[in-house]
Amino acid sequence: MKVNQVELVISAVRPEQYPDGLLPEFALAGRSNVGKSSLINKLINRKAMARTSSKPGKTQTLNFYKIEETLFFVDVPGYGYAKVSKTEREKWGKMIETYFTSRKQLRAAILITDVRHPPTKDDVTMYEFLKHHGLPCIVVATKADKIPKGKWDKHLKITRETLDFDPSDELILFSSETGLGKDKMWAAINRAM
Repeated sequence: MKVNQVELVISAVRPEQYPDGLLPEFALAGRSNVGKSSLINKLINRKAMARTSSKPGKTQTLNFYKIEETLFFVDVPGYGYAKVSKTEREKWGKMIETYFTSRKQLRAAILITDVRHPPTKDDVTMYEFLKHHGLPCIVVATKADKIPKGKWDKHLKITRETLDFDPSDELILFSSETGLGKDKMWAAINRAM
């Protein structure tokens, strides 16, 4: 998709703040510092629409980005970051769970992992949560530019095995640096709409 129009519509914490309307939504989930904002920016051809930060745990709300008046990307708070208080993490957990389990416009979750490492325990928990609730999932193994091309298949195999990957879901290798996987991601999003 060629993206010309992007707008951050709202940063929400409660269902009554979610945008009205029936546009399809795609929620981006991943651990803190996995490269969620960089991935969003690469998909929408922007340098800094989604804020990237060297400090993990920056996203603390559900950020609804309207793309081309046709769909929303919903950036959810990263998980697995220790420096956030337990109370704060529980609050985020409740907010994320409410969104994932109640939002009718949600077409698929985009779960972002780091291809260089096996998915973390938190990644596995998130994937199991999404599968438990019957949500279609696009798993994006990012940072592909950081490992040699010859090792990609091995690393993707580890990702599949660690997540106990459902073959009806999609697994896409991605790099925010090179744009690898960008077209595949848009194709997967279009199929899910």
